Amino acid sequence: MQIFVNFLLFQIAWFACVLGAANNLPWIGPLVVGLIVIYHVRRVPSAGPELQLIGSAAVIGAVFDSLLAASGWVSYPSGQWHAALAPYWIVAMWIGFATTLNVSLSWLKRRYWLATLFGAVGGPLAYLAGAKLGGITLVSSEAALTALAVGWAAITPLLTYLASRLDGTRVELQPGALAPAAE
Repeated sequence: MQIFVNFLLFQIAWFACVLGAANNLPWIGPLVVGLIVIYHVRRVPSAGPELQLIGSAAVIGAVFDSLLAASGWVSYPSGQWHAALAPYWIVAMWIGFATTLNVSLSWLKRRYWLATLFGAVGGPLAYLAGAKLGGITLVSSEAALTALAVGWAAITPLLTYLASRLDGTRVELQPGALAPAAE
């Protein structure tokens, strides 16, 4: 059930970010993502590693999407501080995505070839869907989709690697402690 809830919450966050941006209300997505992050970190056994993973994904995503914006291949209708920087709502989306890495997307961990394929296909499809909904514009579609495929093919396995290192969903046993009873 936790996997389904995590997946559903990310979908809500994604739509809030994209539709908020498309309707000149870019603050709605980050607000929804913030609530989801609070919910997420309150439910995991160790919030510290999850917050480190979330912060790492935010930085990686901000740099990647800023490169796309600076290249002129992608433009955003709202929520940007500068035309060459990623809008804050898309950074929030990366934060929301990070909450899935140790829960609903944990099956990608240590399956780097699968994470690469998942990123190469899923990343561009998500941006295409965002463009159809009016949240972004793929100015140079072919170049943008190629950059998205290559970028997400590299970033997804990197994030799954970081997730395996920064996993706040695991319950670490102290030496001499008894394992928790199965539910």
